[in-house]
Amino acid sequence: MPVLDEKGQIQIHTENIFPIIKKAVYSGHEVFLRELVSNGLDAISKRRMAAMAGDCSEGDEGKISIRIDREKNTLTITDNGIGMTAEEVKRYINQVAFSSAEDFLEKYKQEDDAIIGHFGLGFYSSFMVAKQVELVSLSARPDAEAVRWSCDGSPSFSLEAAERSEPGTDVILHLMEEELEYIEPARIRTLITTYCDFMPVEVQLEGETVNKRQAPWRKSPRDLSDEDYIELYRYLYPFQGDPLLWVHLNTDYPYTLQGILYFPKSTGRADWDKGEIRLYCNQVFVSDSIKEVVPRYLLPLRGVIDSPDIPLNVSRSALQTDRRVRSIGGFVAKKVGDRLKELHRDDPRRYAEIWESLAPFIKIGAMEDDKFAEQVADLVLFGTTATAQTATAPADDSSSDDATAADASAKPENSAGDTENLDPIPGQGGKAYTTLAGYRSRLAADNDKRILYCTDEAGQASALALWKSQSAEVLLADTFVDTQFIPWLEYRHEELKFQRVDAELDDSLQEQESELADADGKDNSEKLRQLFKGALANDKVTIQVQALKGDSAPAALILLPEQMRRINDMGALMEQRLPGLPDHHVLLVNRKHKLVEGLLKLSAGSVITGAGSSPSQQLADELSAHIYELARLAVGGLEPNQLAGFQQRSSDLMGKLMERGL
Repeated sequence: MPVLDEKGQIQIHTENIFPIIKKAVYSGHEVFLRELVSNGLDAISKRRMAAMAGDCSEGDEGKISIRIDREKNTLTITDNGIGMTAEEVKRYINQVAFSSAEDFLEKYKQEDDAIIGHFGLGFYSSFMVAKQVELVSLSARPDAEAVRWSCDGSPSFSLEAAERSEPGTDVILHLMEEELEYIEPARIRTLITTYCDFMPVEVQLEGETVNKRQAPWRKSPRDLSDEDYIELYRYLYPFQGDPLLWVHLNTDYPYTLQGILYFPKSTGRADWDKGEIRLYCNQVFVSDSIKEVVPRYLLPLRGVIDSPDIPLNVSRSALQTDRRVRSIGGFVAKKVGDRLKELHRDDPRRYAEIWESLAPFIKIGAMEDDKFAEQVADLVLFGTTATAQTATAPADDSSSDDATAADASAKPENSAGDTENLDPIPGQGGKAYTTLAGYRSRLAADNDKRILYCTDEAGQASALALWKSQSAEVLLADTFVDTQFIPWLEYRHEELKFQRVDAELDDSLQEQESELADADGKDNSEKLRQLFKGALANDKVTIQVQALKGDSAPAALILLPEQMRRINDMGALMEQRLPGLPDHHVLLVNRKHKLVEGLLKLSAGSVITGAGSSPSQQLADELSAHIYELARLAVGGLEPNQLAGFQQRSSDLMGKLMERGL
């Protein structure tokens, strides 16, 4: 056989979009190691399949070794896979337009999911860090001879005979001066942990195995304990606490996908733009940004999705959006919805305890995805002022975070005879929760279309206390997304009217008593209305006077008509500011309050002097303005720069009242 000694030009087909040796091929240089190790895994998988077909020797267990030579500034990646002949090197390395993986799949179609990427393409990522690349390979096929290929980054290459005793491939990188960080063992170890940690073969650095190898998401849920799931979460997301629950994904039709997704404890720092789910391809890490794969509302979930059927571009870090990817996203969303339904059905108390962390995913998902909305229609909870029925939600003494976060293996659906428990369910901190259906079941038949809700227990405390004093149940819609979720719910339930507690007060909160008019035809309510109107001198404030029930009813409170307030809230959201108090609002004065009754007497005893209002009338005006400012203060309607003036006026007013009393 003639001695192999060949030189030539690498062939690049114009229709191939991979620009060889250009630095822009990949977004980050470090991925060269992932590509080369992945190629080694491909070669090991090919040898195993070819050996099963009787086409080559089986060899030892697959292994990938990485060696560093500080004197020569080289990094060598070695595998004991199928190797290549000289003809295969020329075809798969030189002619970049062809893919060894495609040809190999044509022959061994039964295990197409074992192929990661295209050897000839990922191989060229090595030129991002190397000024020269050598490849020494010996095919595992019978009577093969070793071959050495070398290229300095130009289209020129050399191909010659070489010495290698065992089948496999060495890729030797002669590093550029500016890329010498990759001869540091700590740097390489970090890259192995990042990209190859769950690869199914050993990845060794200077003879020491670095990667974990075992990928729990590739196992059946039956073979995993709660501790196995939690251990993986702690490993992937250290110092983040334990997950609330998880979903095990596994399907092989119409695409192959495995994974484990976790609901994290709410931290207020959820990433709704990029996400924290990690994408793998056959146990090789690809990207930690998979916003093209899963729906946006699931991005803050954590965990792993592993699929060879998600199309990757040349960098393997950006995803193409196509029909299959959208289908995968729908599959993931459905499995998440199924898991939530399962927990809500089997352990409603646990579900209520973790609801605050689940709420953003479910509410945003429902608004953005009609199919998901149908799945979770009966799973949305609200805090409620009703008393929780602890007897309806028995808690097992063994229900800890670890024990209750069960795996996602499907359980039988409820039988047709089962009905939903509509009683309030206890959650954390003594708070009670209810579904919308449960809330409506407790309303009077003639008033089951109005849904009372509160978005800020402190800011709406006065109005909330009024409703509660009359035994009205109020939903607590106090999450950041509820300003959009309430109108969305109203749109889906056209027969319902959602009314915030401070929007208006109905007859049930008012004393129904007649008033006597004076000689001018004015009753006390009209006198008070005119008094406040004159004192405030603000046409944007509508004055209403009513007699409110209950000794604890305030002297006055601010009411915000529902539609006007929603417009204000939406404007604030679009302008990315806090809603604040709209200029147009209602001041409801409680004529039964002792302060207001005294104010009316003070105003009635005033006389007009030649200089204008009497001191009593001036004091009545100041008290009216003070009552208004107190009502504004209760709803956070005083800006920080107005508080100092309010304090000064309050002090002056108390001084005047002291003078009158002494």
